[in-house]
This record gives sequence, structure tokens and C-alpha cells, in this order.
Amino acid sequence: MKGRTITLLVVFLLCVAFTVKAQIRVVAALCDNRANPVGINPRDLFFSWEMQSPKESVRQSAYQLVISSSKAKLTAGQFDVFNSDVVKSDQSIQVHYSGKALQSAQTYCWKVRVWDTDKKPSAWSGPQQFTTGIFTPADWKNARWIGYEDLPDSGRVVPFFHLQLKPGDSRIFKNARSPLLRKEFTTAKKVAKALLFISGLGHYEASINGSRIGDAFLSPGWTSYDKTILYNTYDITGQLRPGSNAIGVVLGNGFYSISQERYVKGTGTFGNPKLIALLKITYTDGSTDHLISDQSWKASPSPITFNTIYGGEDYDARLEQKGWNTAGFADQTWKNAVLVTLPKGKLLPEIDYPVRFLDSLTARNMKVVGPNIVVYDFGQNCSGVPRITVKGKAGQILKITPAELLHADGTVHQADGVTPHSYAYTLKGDGEETWQPRFSYFAVRYVQVEGVRVKGEEADLSEVTELKVLHNRNATSANGTFACSNELFNRIYTMTDWAIKSNLQSYITDNPQREKLSWQGEQNFMRTAINYTYNVYNLYRSLIQNMADAQHENGLVPDIAPEYIQFEGPFVDSPEWGTTAILDSWFLYQFYGDTSVVRKTYRMMTRYADFLQSRATNNLLLYGLGDWLDIGKVTPVGVTATAYYYHSISALSAMAALIGKPDDAARYRNRAETIKTAFNTKFFNPEKKLYATGSQTAMAIPISMGLVEEKYQKDVLHNLVTNIQAIDANRLTAGDVGNRYLIKALYENNHPETLFTMTNRDDVPGYGFLLKHGATALVETWDGKSSQNQLAMGHILEWFYEGIAGIAQKENSVAFKHLKLRPQPVGDLTWARGSFHSPYGWIKSGWTKAGNRFTYQVEIPVNTVATVYLPAKARSKITKNGKIVRDYKMETDAVLLELGSGKYELNVE
Repeated sequence: MKGRTITLLVVFLLCVAFTVKAQIRVVAALCDNRANPVGINPRDLFFSWEMQSPKESVRQSAYQLVISSSKAKLTAGQFDVFNSDVVKSDQSIQVHYSGKALQSAQTYCWKVRVWDTDKKPSAWSGPQQFTTGIFTPADWKNARWIGYEDLPDSGRVVPFFHLQLKPGDSRIFKNARSPLLRKEFTTAKKVAKALLFISGLGHYEASINGSRIGDAFLSPGWTSYDKTILYNTYDITGQLRPGSNAIGVVLGNGFYSISQERYVKGTGTFGNPKLIALLKITYTDGSTDHLISDQSWKASPSPITFNTIYGGEDYDARLEQKGWNTAGFADQTWKNAVLVTLPKGKLLPEIDYPVRFLDSLTARNMKVVGPNIVVYDFGQNCSGVPRITVKGKAGQILKITPAELLHADGTVHQADGVTPHSYAYTLKGDGEETWQPRFSYFAVRYVQVEGVRVKGEEADLSEVTELKVLHNRNATSANGTFACSNELFNRIYTMTDWAIKSNLQSYITDNPQREKLSWQGEQNFMRTAINYTYNVYNLYRSLIQNMADAQHENGLVPDIAPEYIQFEGPFVDSPEWGTTAILDSWFLYQFYGDTSVVRKTYRMMTRYADFLQSRATNNLLLYGLGDWLDIGKVTPVGVTATAYYYHSISALSAMAALIGKPDDAARYRNRAETIKTAFNTKFFNPEKKLYATGSQTAMAIPISMGLVEEKYQKDVLHNLVTNIQAIDANRLTAGDVGNRYLIKALYENNHPETLFTMTNRDDVPGYGFLLKHGATALVETWDGKSSQNQLAMGHILEWFYEGIAGIAQKENSVAFKHLKLRPQPVGDLTWARGSFHSPYGWIKSGWTKAGNRFTYQVEIPVNTVATVYLPAKARSKITKNGKIVRDYKMETDAVLLELGSGKYELNVE
């Protein structure tokens, strides 16, 4: 009997285990597209989750989402904040909060469970949490903006002056001092929760009891400071001690104040560095205390003696005050902080990921290039700062200069007129000292250090014991991977990836050295390619806020936002750049399913659309920057400007319909058709079947944007391909506007072999050419000149993901709900694999080709479906997971399979 009981128990446990395994489960739960976020605004609050199941063709049939005021209550099933009950819906992304009003500066706990296609429930997800931010000025509890010294509004230089002011100009000002601010406080009772809300302009680093708070670099993010100022939220419960505590903050200038010492792109200032902070302490007995920034804080100059975002940073370690950010420090010589002129912008929570140091590079070699001068080669161009460890005597100074290139004599070469950007470190003479810049960075492959011991004989000079480069970028998660059998393509991918991540900061920069500005073209032309590599949902929401803040009274959205410098002519108003103001919201809907951003930005978008209409001549836009940095400059400006005009107005029509504005939708749809007619009348030659000059850009953009009339589509495509082969000899000529559409026109219209031939070479300007000539990050121009780290031409990644790896979504699909998986085994490729993290989960695609056998392995997320296209002929044998497939559709040279979620191996023979 005992043995039988044990046997039955084992059978029961195995059945339970099988049931658990067979059920759908929640594997990721996000709030505001982040895990356990802080600083949430309830007006933007939404939830998303990803699911997995070992079964095939699984969809969510219902969900239940609950929120509690504490983890204990959540665990106990006391859902005192919100309980959706069972909602019969397959919606698992962008589920917006619809419960009672939430309080500011509070942490809430939540979880979700789902039901599958067979109406079987999952287990609850693991407990999640989110912390709300500060909603109103009153919630700041009278916290004040403070600093070491004030700059009244009369000293402002806004907008910034492009480049340097002339000597004697009254607007010239000295580099704003970088101050230290500190405050001691006491916790008399046991702390349950401590939340710090803080902003420092231009940037800050904060600490509690001598330990850093967080690990962000250049916080908060860059904004139009007269409109928006971002603050950050930290849970510092674990950093507080019973009794005496101290908070310390060091401030830097960033884009808030840029003096014209050393290199500058623009000279100007919103004011001197300043701080606002609120620390909310909740005790276990339910009572609360609030520590605010005010005149009771103490202030002193920091050891940072110079810092600008463009020119670099200097640090004198002899000025360090040990223990300045700990309790008990003697600050009698410090002065009280001063109340400073209030910044004009509204405080809003930073919704994007912070910038962090996410890679550490070690020098591959070093070379002595002069008396006590050493150059280190790190082998990779990236956005970054040097971190140096040195031994020497107090007062010795090291000059540290980063660069992308070298002169013939081996010394560093800061090209593009960005000289000088440098750092100076003055030693304190206390054993090994390690230092890195806090408030500046550069594009760096090489680092030159002057004033160091190089032969071991200069005993009076400092000795460098370690030098690294720390790479800074936006800390958003990676979104995809790609590799294939063509090594050149893999190197192109890596080169482009370095340019992308080097320019993903708190906005998308065009390069990490000369500009550091947010030129709208980069995000307009590259958003899809960037999104396949990094999750940019939160970043693009921030970019949209910057554009709304930068919009002019007449509706213009300028070419850069924030508009720190007001340029002129096409450098302030180029439609290919400005239409980002419309197309970003369209992108967030198409790729992430966000309709709320469309509603929020609708007024901005329509104002800009009206501005474009006011600039149009007979429905044509005949001005702008055109196909920037193309080879030959042969595409008329009006082609690219008017095409983007049509594209953005068409998107605006669709968004108007999406949010319930049918009259607007019809009006913009009619306007788009009028633009299309005018475009074809102006630029299309129906006899030759050519657009404008017949350049790659002039032909490809109308094809990809839907501007070609149906009866001419085959002829225009034929002429594009023929011209590439016969006239251009398979050379790339398109610039950063047209290159994306050239790539799309070829791989989306059955000509990937032509694209393969153009890409798989290094003898003419293009991707391979850049690599052949030593580029490690994508360069600004096809010939390898100018900035050595710029992402603008990285559109080829769209083909790598959507074409070669075959990962895309069907037309009219939203957020990758319906996948289009169509790999392209072109050229000499024998295998390729890619992955992409969609809002519903990871999509994985990999294929191999051997003889007449094509094997395709694919993973489709739960709650989605896919149309799979396999290269096959009418008599091909198709198998799915080893079983013959008979139910499929046939197109020319392709078999179509409709698949639900799951993992599949498909074979074609």
C-alpha cells in the first residue's frame, strides 16, 4: 500500500508539473515600458507584459491586473488601489490605467495574470512596482532652487551665439564655477522608505553618506530649459543610516552654460549651476519628514576648475575636501547656499533611461610621440571619457586629449575644427589617484597624455598605471541582433552599431564631438534602423517633448531641438528634418501601438502641417537641405522636401482617423493627394519614366513613399535598377535622406541582389570603403571624411533585419501584432540569423542554405501571428517540424505559411 501511495504521489506531481509547464506564463511585466520605474506621471501610466507558452498558436483571451499600496498587501491579495477583474481582451501592450487618482511620491505594487486561447489561467506574474513622481509645484514642499552664486536674467545669453563671440563683446562671460552643496540631517526613527527627487542644472552628481546615488552620467537629460527641466527620482532607503546623514551634490554646466574657452559650437548661458531637491522620508510608524533644498544648505567651490560640454574639463585634486559629503564634516568655512534666479522651465520627470557608462575599453597599444607625451590607441571610436590612474607629486599636471584621428607624427588630430577639447588633471600626490571627467565627453579612439614618465628615468614626472576609455550611451536595452555568413556585412553591422550607440544620449546626437546637437534628420531617417538595435520608445517620447518645446509661434519645428542655437535658412527650416515632428508620433504608434502620444502631439503636428502649407508653392516645397552629403549632389532639393511633405501629411491623415477626427483625416488625405499630383507634374517625365535627374534618390524616394502612379511603377523601378547597374556601375550615390529609400526600394521590390552587389564591395565610397580605410564607427560622409562617428547613413540595418534576416511586420499591422517573416538568401550568403525584441516579445529568425535545401528556424511570440514566406518553387517539398506541409499559398518563387506563436523549423527541398 505504501509503495502504491508513493507511486500515485509521483504521478500526481508529474501531472502538476506538466500542467504548469503547459500553461501560458507572464515572463516580463512593464510599467511605462520600463521595469519598476520611478518618477511616473499617472496621466501617462500604462502596463504591458510578455508571455510564453510551450504550445503553438497561443493568444491571450483575458487578463487581470491588480495594484496594491504595499507589497505585503499585494501578496495577501488585498488589492486596495485597483483591480481590473477579468477583462476579456487580447490586449497585452499599452493597457492604460483607469483606476482612482494616485498620490504623488508613492510606491505602488502590481501584478498581472492572463488566460490563454483555451481560457486557462496563468500564474500571477512576479510582484512589480512603480513610484509616482511629483505632480504639482505644491508637492515640492517649498523646495527652492539654490546654488553657490547667482547669475541674474540680465546675464543670460539665450539663444546661444553660433561659435564664438568677438573679443570685447559684452556678452562674453567666464566659465561658471562648479560648486559643491551639502546638507546634514537626522533620522530619529526607523525608515520605511526614502525617496529623493532632484534636478541639477546643467548636470549633477549626488551622494548620500559619501556613496553615489545611482550611476547616471550627465543627468538630467538635455532639454529646452526655458520650457522643460527634468528631474530624477531615486529610492535611497538602503543608503540612509540611523541618526546623522549627509547629502552631497556637485554641479556642472552641460548645455545650461557654455563659455567660449576652448572649442565651442555655441556660446551662451541660461544661468549658473543650480539645484533643487526634495527628500521624502517615510517611517515605519507612518509619519513622514521632508528635507528640501534651501538656504540652510552649505556651498563651496569644487575641485572642478573648468567644465564645458564642448571644451572639456579640468580638475585640481589638491582642492578636494575629504568627507565633504558625509555627516560630521567641518563645513564652517563653507558659505550658505544662495537662492538663485528661478529657471523658466517646468519641472517634469525624466521618462527616458539615463545615460550610463556601459563599456570599458582598454588600450591596444601605446606609443611615445614626443618628450613625455604618450598616445594610447583603444582600437575603437566611441563616445566616451578617459579614466586615468596615476602616481606622482602634488601639483603635477597631466594634459589629456582625446581624438578620433592621428597626425602623421603620431600625435592626436582633432579634426572638423573641434580643437581644443582637452582635460587637465592636477595631482594631489597621495599614492595612486584615479580620475575621470564628470561633465564632458568626446568622440575618442586615441588618448594623448602629456607630462608623464615614458622611459622610467623621469623620476620627477607622474606615472600612468592605468588608462581606460569609458563609453557613455543611453542605457536603454538592446533590441536586436544580426549576423550572417558574409564577414563584410557583419563588420558593417558592428561599425554602424558603434555609431548608433555613441549618439544615443539623452537625445540623439549627430556626432559626439563637433555638434552634440539633436539634428532632427538623424532621428527622422534612422528611427527604424535604430529601433531594430535599441528600444527607443522612451527616448522618442522625450524627443517629441523637445520638439514641442522648440516649436516657433508660426508653427515651424526647427531642424534642431532643443534649439540652443538659432540657425538660419535651411539649417533652421528643412522639411526633411522638421517633419520629424509628425513622423515620430506615427512611428510610436506603428512600432509600439501608442495612440496617447498622437493625442498629445496632435496640436503640434497640425500647426507644423499648416506651416508647411504656408511655405508651399503650388503644393511643392522647393527649399531645404536636400539629400545631404550625397555623391554628386544631383537630386533637386524639391524632390526630397516635397516627398517628405507628402509622407508626413499622409501619416497625419491616418493619425487623425485613429483618434476620431474624420473631418481632419479627409482634409489631410485630400491635401496629400494634391501634393502627390503636384510632385508628379513637377518632377516626373512620363516618356522617359524618370523622376527629376534620375538619381538614385530621385527615383527611389517616390517608389518607397508611394508617390509613383500605379501604371508607371514597374517602369520606374526598372529604370532605377538599370541606372544603378549601367550608369552608376553599382556604386552608391544617395545621401542621408535618400539612402534609406534606395535600400527599401530594392529589397522591398524583389531586387535584393542589386543591393547585395552595391553593399558587398570596398573599392568605391560606401560602407565597405569606410571599413577598408580604417573606420571603426560609421563616418559622416561616404568618402570617410569629416566626423568619424555619425549614425546618419546607417539605414543598411533595415535591410539586414527586414530583408536578410526577414523580420518585419505586415502592412497595417501595429506593434508587430502580425509579423511578416521573409528572409532573403541573396548573393553568396549561406546563413543568417537575427532577433528583434518586439512589444510582444522576442522574434527570432535564422536560416541556412545548403545545396537545394533551405532550413528556416523561427520563433513567434505569444499573442501574435506571422505570415512566413519561404523561397520555394511549385514542386518544392515543405516540412514544418518534420511533418509535410500541404496547406499553403504559392507566390512567384515563394511559399506562404500562416503560423501562430511558437518555435518552428521549416525546410524547403
